[in-house]
Amino acid sequence: MSRRRRYTPELKKNSNITVNITSLTDMFTVMLVFLLQTYNTSEVQIEPPKDVRLPSSKSESVLTQSYQISLSQDALKANNEVLAELKNNEFETKDQEEKDPNFIKPLFAHLDKKMKENSDKNVKEGKLSLLVDKALPYLTIKKVMYTASMAGFPQIKLITTSQNQ
Repeated sequence: MSRRRRYTPELKKNSNITVNITSLTDMFTVMLVFLLQTYNTSEVQIEPPKDVRLPSSKSESVLTQSYQISLSQDALKANNEVLAELKNNEFETKDQEEKDPNFIKPLFAHLDKKMKENSDKNVKEGKLSLLVDKALPYLTIKKVMYTASMAGFPQIKLITTSQNQ
């Protein structure tokens, strides 16, 4: 029986092996820039209105600064200015569009005005924090979210309290 010889490539005695780490360095640079941009060092303090009882959540996501709208069982407010009244957890018909009952006219007018006159980065990016009473039905909340997205605020966050409090 003959043994087979293992193939071994011929190595040049004076050859240098170099490692190209440029692409690896580029990858780490991109990761570092991404992490620095997404890291949030500022703490956002939100004081809910007295007539709004926020739902609780176990979520620990980081809040970012944004424009705030509050929705209680009585009224829809922005900066303590009443935009629309609610009766029996429903918007009044004078505040709704006839052809689209999900569209709230005073809210759209307010947010559209804010978008046009405000130079704040968060407003221009369409970031909105929605403080909603936990007793309101989803249909009412959906109307506010629908109108806000039509006004140029597609990034809507529902604010909750943590269960640890």
